[in-house]
Amino acid sequence: MEAYRQEIIVGSVVIYMLFCIATGLWAMRRTHNSSDFFVAGRGLGPIVVALALFSSTLSGFGFVGGPGLVYSIGVSSFWMVVISSTGYAIGFFLVAKRIRMIAELRDCLSLPDIVAARYGSDTVRFLIALTIVLGVMGYLATQILAMAVVMQAILSGTEIFADIGLATCVAISSAVLIFYCVTGGIIASVYTDVVQGFIMMIAGSLILMTAMSVFDGGMQEASAIILADDSEAIMPFGSAGVMASLGWFFVFGLGLAGQPHLITKMMMNKNMSDNRSILPMSLFGYVMAALLWISIGIVMRAAVIDGVVEPLALPDDAASTFLSIFANPVLAGVVFAGLFAAIMSTSDAFLNIGTAAVIHDMPKALRGRSVENELFWARVVTVLLAVVAASFALYSHYADATLVALLGAFGWGTFAASIFPVVAVGLNWRGATVAGAVTAIISALLINFVVQLAGIVLPYGISGPLVAFITSMILFIGVSLLTKKCELAPDIESVLRI
Repeated sequence: MEAYRQEIIVGSVVIYMLFCIATGLWAMRRTHNSSDFFVAGRGLGPIVVALALFSSTLSGFGFVGGPGLVYSIGVSSFWMVVISSTGYAIGFFLVAKRIRMIAELRDCLSLPDIVAARYGSDTVRFLIALTIVLGVMGYLATQILAMAVVMQAILSGTEIFADIGLATCVAISSAVLIFYCVTGGIIASVYTDVVQGFIMMIAGSLILMTAMSVFDGGMQEASAIILADDSEAIMPFGSAGVMASLGWFFVFGLGLAGQPHLITKMMMNKNMSDNRSILPMSLFGYVMAALLWISIGIVMRAAVIDGVVEPLALPDDAASTFLSIFANPVLAGVVFAGLFAAIMSTSDAFLNIGTAAVIHDMPKALRGRSVENELFWARVVTVLLAVVAASFALYSHYADATLVALLGAFGWGTFAASIFPVVAVGLNWRGATVAGAVTAIISALLINFVVQLAGIVLPYGISGPLVAFITSMILFIGVSLLTKKCELAPDIESVLRI
């Protein structure tokens, strides 16, 4: 079996790609209007929503970036895992019930629809839509580039595709992504998330067992090797330090309730009572999948220190190197397929909310109504956004490595800083005002943009997104207290009082 390792991995990825195409065709038969395309007709069951929620949280970042973070900064990365776990509870407590009720009352198709209903303001709708579009372009470009790089690494190991170029891999991966996004919309995404979620949970437990077998003493020996080499990396706050680790509470804990691709999924469950089971199922799946993040990072760092493995060229190579050296070929194939599933379904989710912002929310904010024939234009704009993101990815790789990084600055941290106060706090505080919401969003965008563009390095390991989050929260509350409270519609007033 070892002799056919590369063929098994390639076969697993091909099977997954074919599954995506089949899912798109199946979902197309269930997509009849824009409500189906954007929010799956708000008719999904609890298991589907739970798996879609947690798998969208980890995404390619959990498969690739997570182990790389443990490899480079040690235990600091664990705080992201632990704090994000609390984020699920915070998100469901603050957002899930009210956002689902408003979506039902006002027939909302997107997050900007929700904030427009809450604040009675098209300005707030437009700013949230703008934030989503900016963040989505950064996420999409990095996801497409990551998918192409992984595909090139896999295919170049075979004799037939030894000379395959990155541009070809971008074209292949983008074509599959566009096909199943255009045909199936969010329905294709969430059902791909179901498969991805199961793969991540199974892979997490199997990878942990594989990692424990690398050293005779298991994870304890691996930790001891790291401790002897760099005691700070294995201490409670790791190499990043106290401020960075605790700062992730705001960005990854509270900030999870500000991620539009996750919040939108909270609008899709058929019954609001399902939230009682969705939360524990999502949390369980997340913890199981996070085992891969933690175990690979620790073992790879210990293996490099001990001389078992050559030093990695990049920290993000930790997962692929581990799979190539230590994992059973079948397990490696399953995990690589899971990686593509993670990237593909997350890309679909971002394409979906980005498309909604362009053809549904911005026109509503600017001229009072969305475009005619929304389903047709949703599919057209989906293609355009994917092509633009793929172009950015290639341009960044070959000409300007800062472009995607700049767009990526409007990623998780900017979503957290811009959306958490306006949505998570605003849905629970009737005193929140339009002026407070506008100030919070603009300040978050400006701070993240300036820190990234100017390359500002803050002291004590403080991150730009943390500064943006705290500033946005303070301004949101302060300006709301100083400005006139907006008159709420009776139905929205009733929801906020529940």
